Amino acid sequence: MAADLIVGIQWGDEGKGKIVDLLAQQYDIVCRYQGGHNAGHTIVVDGKTIALHLIPSGILNPKATNIIGNGVVVSPEALLKEMEQFEDLDGRLLISDKAHLIFKYHEQIDRAKERLRGKNAIGTTGRGIGPAYSDKVSRQGHRIGELRDIDTLLAKIIDYFKANEAYFKALGITPPKEEELRTELELYRQKLLPFVVDATNYLWENMEQGEHKILLEGAQGTMLDIDHGTYPYVTSSNTIAAGACTGLGLAPKDIGKVTGIAKAYCTRVGNGPFPTEELGPLGDRLREQGHEFGTTTGRPRRCGWFDAVAAKYACRLNGCDELALMKLDVLDGFEKIKVATAYEYEGERIDYVPSDLENVTPVYVEFDGWDKVEGIKRWDDLPIEAQRYIQALEDLTQTKIGIVSTSPDRADTIIRK
Repeated sequence: MAADLIVGIQWGDEGKGKIVDLLAQQYDIVCRYQGGHNAGHTIVVDGKTIALHLIPSGILNPKATNIIGNGVVVSPEALLKEMEQFEDLDGRLLISDKAHLIFKYHEQIDRAKERLRGKNAIGTTGRGIGPAYSDKVSRQGHRIGELRDIDTLLAKIIDYFKANEAYFKALGITPPKEEELRTELELYRQKLLPFVVDATNYLWENMEQGEHKILLEGAQGTMLDIDHGTYPYVTSSNTIAAGACTGLGLAPKDIGKVTGIAKAYCTRVGNGPFPTEELGPLGDRLREQGHEFGTTTGRPRRCGWFDAVAAKYACRLNGCDELALMKLDVLDGFEKIKVATAYEYEGERIDYVPSDLENVTPVYVEFDGWDKVEGIKRWDDLPIEAQRYIQALEDLTQTKIGIVSTSPDRADTIIRK
């Protein structure tokens, strides 16, 4: 049985948490395949807000098994804190033994490097994600499965600090004391090892049996992909659908339906190009009405209009079968709504995303706004202006919009047949 997939097609924060939570009620296994606790999914159920950073959004389905895949970098400290929100995770949460660990020194490296970059700072969350992936790629990282042998893991970490003594000194980072580090590792072993498995083999067995429906979820969005995003202002992993294969150990033919998630407008956190950003009162209004502040950091998000050029690019890159359009209600009350349908670049009008997105100027088309869509659950009840807006986005992205969200609550969702 193929595994269905959810992927963000903008700069992250598209509302994947709500859709995964909504769809997860129909799935038996929900898997996270990349990123770390720098990403956050906010889910509202019956008026209660739950923030998730590492645990898959399917955790709110009491019958679902949730897997943190090998492509995720895991902060044990952050994961343990997140696990405290739930009473009994036995059998409901599994962690790949190949997932890499984030230690406190990774966070220290992250923050120190951002300070040194000065005006060229990337705008990271300072959670140690980049340094952990760097260690992984340079074969200096440590996997969660290594917690089975604390003595060997401890010796490797101490040797790592000795070999990089000059580097840590230059960054102003003091090596951890050996006994304190041992105590920390012992805690992680005690608390996390019961959840550690060979996740790839677990998935293969379940797919071969064909009895369980599987849903895959990524973090962040396509435009932050390390290869296909707005480099260097990107994250340190592959956020696109293809990342699910390497991040879980699946083959391309194992992927079933791909649902892309997009807001009815655009946001971005951190530095980097953002063609449709609104820096004036309209951007402030989008931020306030959309409560656009980071789940992980609390930082205000940069806000702007829907970028159909970037969205079409992302849909093609991910092979999206359909889109879920989120936060349509945030546009309530706007007299006019803009959509970027092309770019002006080096004296020409283009309809594709160039590698130099910093120097494009968006070409807009305006749409009539509407009074209110908040809480609407049926397509026919939407104002005609909202229907026309959605249909225009379908045409521009060349992708069907099958789901429309009209409030943060799980129930306020239109499923189009």
